[in-house]
Amino acid sequence: MLGLDIGSVRVGVAISDPSGSVAVPRTVLDAKRLFDDPSELKAIVEDEGVGLLVVGLPVTMAGEEGPQADRARSAGDALGAALGVPVEYFDERLTSAEASAAMRSGGVKTRDQRGRIDAAAAALMLQAYLDSRKARRSDGK
Repeated sequence: MLGLDIGSVRVGVAISDPSGSVAVPRTVLDAKRLFDDPSELKAIVEDEGVGLLVVGLPVTMAGEEGPQADRARSAGDALGAALGVPVEYFDERLTSAEASAAMRSGGVKTRDQRGRIDAAAAALMLQAYLDSRKARRSDGK
């Protein structure tokens, strides 16, 4: 699975291991270039054998979808269609803040986080998605 944290400038990309247990940051792509030509992401999808895109959905703290969520859905749908891969959406609330805090605690200065934080946020979102799938399976749902 490939996790995407879609922003207006950058798109963070994370990937799961084949068993769907662990997510790791993969890369950061330029958003404008990606939506003009998704070939770079297509190469990742093909090289890694990706069968599902998990797109982070920016919802409000109250759990409601607003204009940013609409843009994420539209972008995710377009990428899924261009890549021929199904898309699921998952709540990404606070993943960028969590990624930034984790990087700071690891000694990465705020100014050095630019770009890398997007892939880290994508990995956090994808890991939460993987964990929720595992929990649903163990509950028999």
